[in-house]
Amino acid sequence: MAFFESMLTLLLVAIIFLQFSRKFRVPYPTMLAIAGIIVAAFPWAPEVAIDPRLALALFIAPVLFDAAYDLPPRTLRRNWLPLFSLAAIAVILTAAAVAAVGVAMAGLPLAVAVALGAIVAPPDAVAATVMLDRFNLPRQTYVILKGESLLNDAVALLIFSAAVAAATNPAFFTGILAELTLAAPGGLILGYFLGRLYMIVGLKLAGTLGGTLLEFVATFGTWIIAERLHLSAILAIVAYAMVIARYMPERQTARHRIHSYSVWEAAVFLLNVLAFLLMGLQVRQIVLDLDPGRLNFAITLATAVFVTVIVVRLAWVLVYNRAITFLAARRLTTQAAPSFAASLLAGWCGMRGLVTLATALALPIDFHDRDIILLSALAVVLGTLIVQGLTLGPLIRFLKFDPDTSLNRDLTKARVALIDAALAELEGEDKSTRILRDVYISEREITADGRHPREVSRLDRQRRCVIAAKRRKLAEMRRADEIDDDVFHRLEQELDWAELAVLPPGRDEIVES
Repeated sequence: MAFFESMLTLLLVAIIFLQFSRKFRVPYPTMLAIAGIIVAAFPWAPEVAIDPRLALALFIAPVLFDAAYDLPPRTLRRNWLPLFSLAAIAVILTAAAVAAVGVAMAGLPLAVAVALGAIVAPPDAVAATVMLDRFNLPRQTYVILKGESLLNDAVALLIFSAAVAAATNPAFFTGILAELTLAAPGGLILGYFLGRLYMIVGLKLAGTLGGTLLEFVATFGTWIIAERLHLSAILAIVAYAMVIARYMPERQTARHRIHSYSVWEAAVFLLNVLAFLLMGLQVRQIVLDLDPGRLNFAITLATAVFVTVIVVRLAWVLVYNRAITFLAARRLTTQAAPSFAASLLAGWCGMRGLVTLATALALPIDFHDRDIILLSALAVVLGTLIVQGLTLGPLIRFLKFDPDTSLNRDLTKARVALIDAALAELEGEDKSTRILRDVYISEREITADGRHPREVSRLDRQRRCVIAAKRRKLAEMRRADEIDDDVFHRLEQELDWAELAVLPPGRDEIVES
């Protein structure tokens, strides 16, 4: 009961703090971090522990699914070099640098130090994109930062899994290493087939509350099945989400899709709240249990780790900028060189969040120096969210980016194509149905007869046909690679709301079964 009360208190504090987040343009994870510490500091805050294996499945599986759903493979192909630079090299360099700090300052065993590095290495895209959405930034920078979130999570979690296995099993290099080598392709294959299976079952339950529950059961189930088979649960979730994202939107109804997106957004937000509360409660107990000397040492190490993760990412991004500019100037690469301002912004968008908290909570209870690692992880999350999160807006205003209108241009071009498809669908129709006065007269007569206008309205039937034609055209443009997925999802949402406005009552409702 005490934990439930603390959870409700945190939700209330979070709701209050989110008003400040919206008003002062502060990323909401920053406010959640502050709220979590405040609630954990209450005298009546309970001592709570979570099963480490549950922490990964509970927190990581939905976050990876959410990130992978928004990152189509063609975005990976187009931006492979900057994504590889941020998601692989930057994460590996950060993990290595933090591991070196852990070995040098704390005398941590190498595998333990690498686990610490992997925990704090991946930035949280949510914290960055919440802020970036409020500014007119270069579209390419936004796409790369959002795409980075999936890949850096996967890379960091793979390093973390290997490091924990090496630290807890002396036979790592003889048995487990070979098992991990087979786990990666196996996880991808499993995720692909489970994604295809969901396409069959999920469509039969689409538009029901059972179908909504199946989304969560299937996501968590994919993770658990992969773990039971000793395959990479991380890569299984990534492949599973990409399969669904590629094929499912064209087959869902408007109401089902809007309902599904809303539920997932609320679920991911609630998981953020829960993770900050659990971390705050565990760190509170650690601080109370540590003697003053070890606590001072842990704070010193945490500060060093915090500085390291900021410096390494910023330094690497700026080095990459100079290198790619040099190669592009000599036509040694086809990748466009980012501006110095864009690279500086990308380097500063290194706030840590849910993935760092979840992997720290996933450490085995008896893991070597677990208390110090948890303190360091929380320090990095709090430090980056507060220092970088609160200064990101002023930095964007200081850099004065030129307005990027490419997304609006692509949206306009796609909308024109959809309107052309709609006009083709209306060829030969009676023009009198488009006259507004006739529409209202007709609706009045229908309503007087006790029927709903949209049930029998010829105009609304035509509108539904037009929207269906637009959907077909939009899907064709996506398959032909004429539009990017950000344009596709934006227009898909517009068509969803337009369709709901002309559906008869009771049609396409979310039902219990």
